[in-house]
Amino acid sequence: MPSDWMTAAEIAAAVKGRTMTALQATEAALARIGKADATLNAFTAVVADRARTRARVIDAAIARGESVGPLAGVPFAVKNLFDVEGLTTLAGSKINRDLPPARRDATLIERLEAAGAVLIGALNMGEYAYDFTGENIHDGPSRNPHDPTRMTGGSSGGSGAAVGGGEVPLALGSDTNGSIRVPSSFCGIFGLKPTYGRLPRSRSFPFVASFDHLGPFARSTADLALAYDAMQGHDADDAGCAERQPEPVGAALAQGLDGLRFARAGGYFAQNLFPEAREAVDRVAKALDITATVELPEAARARAAAFVITTVEGASLHLDRLRQRPDDFDPAVRDRLIAGAMIPAPLVDRAQKFRRWYRARVLELFKRVDVIIAPATPCTAPKLGQQTFVLDGVELPVRANIGIHTQPISFIGLPVVSVPIPLDPLPIGVQIIAAPWREDIALRVAHALEQTGVARAPRLRDF
Repeated sequence: MPSDWMTAAEIAAAVKGRTMTALQATEAALARIGKADATLNAFTAVVADRARTRARVIDAAIARGESVGPLAGVPFAVKNLFDVEGLTTLAGSKINRDLPPARRDATLIERLEAAGAVLIGALNMGEYAYDFTGENIHDGPSRNPHDPTRMTGGSSGGSGAAVGGGEVPLALGSDTNGSIRVPSSFCGIFGLKPTYGRLPRSRSFPFVASFDHLGPFARSTADLALAYDAMQGHDADDAGCAERQPEPVGAALAQGLDGLRFARAGGYFAQNLFPEAREAVDRVAKALDITATVELPEAARARAAAFVITTVEGASLHLDRLRQRPDDFDPAVRDRLIAGAMIPAPLVDRAQKFRRWYRARVLELFKRVDVIIAPATPCTAPKLGQQTFVLDGVELPVRANIGIHTQPISFIGLPVVSVPIPLDPLPIGVQIIAAPWREDIALRVAHALEQTGVARAPRLRDF
């Protein structure tokens, strides 16, 4: 039987090499979920029958000598805003529970299963993805796999907990303002937010269409690349998906770092940090021999503009629900959406004009550097229920400020790999940021940091 500690790449190799069956890998994941999820609360649905059926199909294909794909037998799970055939797409909400079950899987689920992976279930998340904490008032909070009294981060909190806790080697989440990178940071795993438009969002529940990204979580860069490569490609069902040919990155991981130009983000990104975040960035800078610093112009204003556009687009999406069922929202989500509905149009127009200006200025930086490093979160995981923390001598609300360093990046759709730095007692992430469409570079750097041990997922705990 497989070990709890196997990576996706190891599972796929064992299944294709017939030293383990896909059904054994599935049963091992289901058993781990059975042990761990009472603590982690990562899953909102487990599709055990579907998973076993899929695993048996893979095993039968292998027995016939057929090709089964690079992710043969690898269990994975998805944030519950992805459509899963036969399940209601919750998007972390109470209101969506009244919707009929999805009739077809999301495109990215179809692509992972076409590559041989096995869907295990749907994962907890913040309501309608408007959350940085991982605390859901309808399904309960997902809990940090390294300390269950602490947050996973959000809104893809269940995805972070499931991978960080070893329930599955791969999970999918979404990132609008930081919802892949924040849980990756708090849960001590690798997460990829691709370039905006790189991976299709077809048949997933939206939040902010002009910001929304989908991407994978994993405990290794090799696994992240395997999943990413399997999901690439245009899909006409998503109007925001770019018409680009797939650009596989798996073979590029081992190319090394020769010729790459590095800088750390200064100014705004060197502020509002707890000591552990500074230490993590310093470790990465030292490992990459970074001496240069760049400043992303008006990053604080970029974050403010991201807030404006987020709450306005989110309010527009949910306006009928706000009118008809206001009491069924998480009050914190509802109130921010109502505020967004009242923001005057000229302010939104200014935010969008600034966005175009800011993107052009940041892209100028990538003529001088290939990679910029920055903190993923200002701190390690706060306590569940914690309302405030003190940053640079100022008491600030936790929920709004966990994503202080992620929002100015997703605002303009840059590709980022969050790498886990295994500090004691809790891990924390660092963002590896590249120019648009250069996920290959961000993943190469993440892989090099992993190979040296500077970035790595902490050992799984027993439950």
